[in-house]
Amino acid sequence: SSSLTEAKEFVKRLRRQTDLCNMVKTVRALLNNNSTVTVLRSGLHAIFNEKSLDVTKDLFQEKFRNPKKRQKNIQLKCLKNFISSLASSTDIRDLLSCLSSDLQTFVIKPSKSKEAFKEQASDFMLKWNLLLSNVGKILTINRTDSFG
Repeated sequence: SSSLTEAKEFVKRLRRQTDLCNMVKTVRALLNNNSTVTVLRSGLHAIFNEKSLDVTKDLFQEKFRNPKKRQKNIQLKCLKNFISSLASSTDIRDLLSCLSSDLQTFVIKPSKSKEAFKEQASDFMLKWNLLLSNVGKILTINRTDSFG
């Protein structure tokens, strides 16, 4: 029973690793095309300039939590940092390093305990996925050229 559980977990991790490797290959190919990166960057900047993400920002407001514990929309900060690093470099390692640094700063370091880290990390992932889904939807509907 224990071995079966361990094997299932190993298979899950291996699938995730394979998915990430395939995604990196795809992204690396796109990042090697300067015109694609330029169009993507302009599409992402347009989303912020047009205030298309205002609905998403409203979803991040935690009106019922203690103001001292309220997160300051770290997902948008991470996305903006990612976009600015996209402007200076199109190497996938640099972009992942930027995200890793932001996660370290905004999620890992502020956590005081294992439970706090789990809560902070799951909250971040939920909102990050929501933000990226909304960005993808807005790009799909309003900025189809941003997909190259």
